[in-house]
Amino acid sequence: MKVDVSNSISIKRPLNTVASFAADPDNAPQWYVNIRSVEWRTTKPLRIGSHIAFVAQFLGRRLAYTYEVVDLVPGERFVMRTAEGPFPMETTYSWRGLDDGGTLMELRNRGEPSGFAAVTAPLMAAAMNRANRKDLAKLKRILESGGADG
Repeated sequence: MKVDVSNSISIKRPLNTVASFAADPDNAPQWYVNIRSVEWRTTKPLRIGSHIAFVAQFLGRRLAYTYEVVDLVPGERFVMRTAEGPFPMETTYSWRGLDDGGTLMELRNRGEPSGFAAVTAPLMAAAMNRANRKDLAKLKRILESGGADG
């Protein structure tokens, strides 16, 4: 069973502000509830082919995985993919400017779990949906409070 979870949120900040903050892996622990740490496996700056290792806590388990950047169009989309573990995953961020000067951000996670992870796919999809909503809400709070102006 494939898992495909997509959530979006309107953020009252300019597109470039939202996109540059969200697409910077170093900022991930600030707005992703479950991400504990980030480590660059390739040199900065972010580009197609970059490898970034994440450590997360999800459904009570510690997860360590390395994403590879497979698509990057600044201010439009950012796609990372991992083939590690029982649940290969692709994460996509996309942004669209709104008429009011704000930004619509979409966060999409999709993958095809194998083994025991395939049995728990519906539970994982529901948990990912909840986590994504929380993450986007936290991102919105940070950005709308001026947290990205640093």
